[in-house]
Amino acid sequence: LSIRIGSVPAEGLVGGQQLGPFLWADPSNIWLHIPGVARFLATGGHTITVDHDPAPGVGAAGGVGGADPDSIRVFLLGSGLGTALCQRGRLVLHGNAVQVGDACMCAVGRTGTGKRTLAAGFWRRGHTVLADDVVAVDSSCCALPGFPRIKLWQDSADKLSVDTSALRRVRPSTNKLNLPVAPARTGALPLRWVYILDVHNGTDLRLEPITGLARFTPLHNNTYRVRFLEGMAMKGEHLKLCGQLAGRIRLVKVSRPREGFTLDALIDALMADMAEHP
Repeated sequence: LSIRIGSVPAEGLVGGQQLGPFLWADPSNIWLHIPGVARFLATGGHTITVDHDPAPGVGAAGGVGGADPDSIRVFLLGSGLGTALCQRGRLVLHGNAVQVGDACMCAVGRTGTGKRTLAAGFWRRGHTVLADDVVAVDSSCCALPGFPRIKLWQDSADKLSVDTSALRRVRPSTNKLNLPVAPARTGALPLRWVYILDVHNGTDLRLEPITGLARFTPLHNNTYRVRFLEGMAMKGEHLKLCGQLAGRIRLVKVSRPREGFTLDALIDALMADMAEHP
């Protein structure tokens, strides 16, 4: 993958499809603008071009612009990398993958359900974090290793008793931190379990296996930047990948209490489920 600083059109893609106010696509390219940060152009799964937004009051010829490198890096390693992986024909899940034995599990779910906190909890128990946020799955239903870090909010780090004094913020304007973890393994691991995290107002921890045709929709809904696929004419391939993975994994909805639960209890329940369904 080639990542370079260069010129990215300011007004989207000529002949492309506008998917949102700051998002354009055609079968070979995704154009993404993060106002105040940069424009990104992912091409063919092999190149990502970054064009910095200029600082306030500085023209287009005013240098690299005013965006801080950390902010650019966040979107480059998130949406930029996720898009390039989709262009390479990978199924990209929005979640966190952790090695368990000779395979791995992936936790997905909407924002605030605790995907990263769960991954950090497994890490504290000695498990290797395979991927954070962007989980790429190949045609053999194996998850590919990502960057050796977890992005944690300060309150999650406090609950895990993680010393954050030496940690860098993901972006200067956020209280989310980069937690370095042991380097991920160099090879892919079979993805054997996918847990869809949710919360409820009850007091019990619920694990509900998803079977039959109902297995497809959760994988589709938890695909990273799923609407990017529409403009790249990849919906058919994506459906095929989701169906293929659905037939190979244990898929479980995990509903935890909104209040009064412990992370250790959740990890124990998942470990027991994985042991029972290897």
